[in-house]
This record gives sequence, C-alpha cells and structure tokens, in this order.
Amino acid sequence: MSTATVSPSPPRTRPSANGGTRGERRAKKRMLIIVNPYATTVSDRLKNLVVYALQGRFQVEAVTTEAQNHATEIGREARDGGYDIVVAFGGDGTLNEIANGLAGTDIPVTVLPGGSTNVVARTLGIPNDVVDATEHLLGLADRFEPRKIDLGIAAGRRFVFSCGSGLDATAAMKVDQRPKLKARGGPYFYTWIAIESFYRHYLRNPVRMRLDIGDQSSEGVTVLAQNSDPFTYFGNRAVRVCEDVEFDDGTLSVAVLRRARQRDMGPVIARVLYDGLRASQHRHIDHFDDVTRARVESVSRDPSGHPRPFPVQVDGDYIGDYAELDLSIDPGALTVIA
Repeated sequence: MSTATVSPSPPRTRPSANGGTRGERRAKKRMLIIVNPYATTVSDRLKNLVVYALQGRFQVEAVTTEAQNHATEIGREARDGGYDIVVAFGGDGTLNEIANGLAGTDIPVTVLPGGSTNVVARTLGIPNDVVDATEHLLGLADRFEPRKIDLGIAAGRRFVFSCGSGLDATAAMKVDQRPKLKARGGPYFYTWIAIESFYRHYLRNPVRMRLDIGDQSSEGVTVLAQNSDPFTYFGNRAVRVCEDVEFDDGTLSVAVLRRARQRDMGPVIARVLYDGLRASQHRHIDHFDDVTRARVESVSRDPSGHPRPFPVQVDGDYIGDYAELDLSIDPGALTVIA
C-alpha cells in the first residue's frame, strides 16, 4: 500500500515568565487518513491539499486503499499504530470497512466526505463539502470529544447506518458495477437503476423473505434495517423509511415492504421523500422499533426446491446473496469524533 507521511515541525518557542521557553501549542495528535482513490470526489490533488492543510494541527500519515476491504485491513493494523484519530476519506463504504477494522477499540474515527451521498457524515453533523469538513476537523484538534455509537451486524459484517435485502440491495449491486456512471449521475443514476430493477426483477416473481423478530414476523420483498435516521439522501433531501432510531440507542429499526406492485410505488416514494408523510404508516409496510436481534429467511424456492437467495447491501455496498441473514446490534462498538 502507498503512504504519504508528513512529519511535524518542532513547536515554536517563546520566553516564559521565569526566563525559560515553552511550546506555543500542545504536541500534535497522530492522525491516519485512509483514502479511497475510487470514491466519487477524491483525487490525488485533493488528497494532497487535505494532507497539507491538516498537517498544521496534526502529525499526518495518509494511506491509499488498493482493493475492496483493504480499508478494513488497514484499520486492524492501526490498532497498534499509536494513532489518536483515524480519518475515512471516501464514501460510506470506506467508513464501513474502517469500522469493521476498528470496532471494539477506543481509537476515534471521523469522516472527510468523498462519496456521492455521505450519509454518515451528514447524520453526524459533518459538512458535506470536503473543504468545509477539513476546516471543521482542524477546529476539533484541541477539543477532542469522542463518543460511542452502535454498529449493526448483518451476517457477521458490521454496518454503520443501514442494511438492506431486496430492491435497494439489487440497485446497489448494479450501481457498483458501473462506477463511472455512479460518479457522474449520483442519486439520479441510483434512482434510474432502482426503477429499472423494480420493473425487471420485482414486478414478476420476486424473492420473498420472512422477517422474524421474537414472536413477531412479517413477509415481503424488501427488508431494511437502520441504525440511524435518515436511511439515505437524494441530493440534499433526507430519505426516511424507519423511525425512532439513533446511533447510540442500542437498537435497530426494521421495515418490510410486503409487496411490489406498480400502483404502490408512487405513494411509497412520496412517503419516504416528503416531510409530514410517514413511510411506516403505508398499509403495505410493516415497521418494527427497538430491535436487538432479527432473522431474515428466503421463503421462495427455485425449481429444484432450494431457497432462492436475495441480495444484501450494508451502508450502500453490495456484499453478496444470502438465503438467510441474521441481524443484531453491537452497542457502543465504534468511537467517533464529529
């Protein structure tokens, strides 16, 4: 992996009251920036500008990821690196990988938004513009206030804000296959792919799933689990599906879309996009609060009688097809600064 390390200059000194000298500032905190060069708005020039700006207040090391899940490996190595803070410079997927590497530690993580949506950064109150976010981070140099947030778990993979199986995961899979169009089109390309996937895969014979939560159950074509609100963003507009869930409340909220009919899509889209309308109150959506453990299983069968798998995404990234999926919550698993 490639690295760019910037060594701090010695602190300036000035005479003290007794004729000695003292440092003008405290020792710089050690910062590791994990950069995803494939994220929508990240470039070498921008990375260099960010590192240059941050070295004024931090001892900075920047590491560039080289493949999927590389950020998780770097995060695990950072556990023993003596860093005071680890920065995810990329999209929500980059942060997800780092969270999987640093879960359960006290090493604080923060975000410089470089993706197309940046859900976690916005939810934590971090500016969506990388220049503003860098300035924001510089302002935190002398007043670190770490906090613990929960992480969801899906099939052993941790997620920061959401996990979905069904329509949204199908769209995530297809969007990830076209990274250039994803970068150019942003939420509009994702919406087009979601509509195409709905008509091609969900109007006729979609995979049906059963959600079991204790003694409650629901059956449908899409299951969404959220660790925070909102679910995502369309431009600057928050997209809300689940309710009554926060990063640090120790629970998930889960919604099930019971069927995929063309006449249902307009009302569902209106409810998730517009304030005052609640998706959870749609008659074909079941909503569950205060969830700590759940299970999703395919109830559809292929011609040979085997369960038909369904696609799964975590934090906007497709992670594979599953015939069954266990969901749970890991309270206070990640330390963040925002």
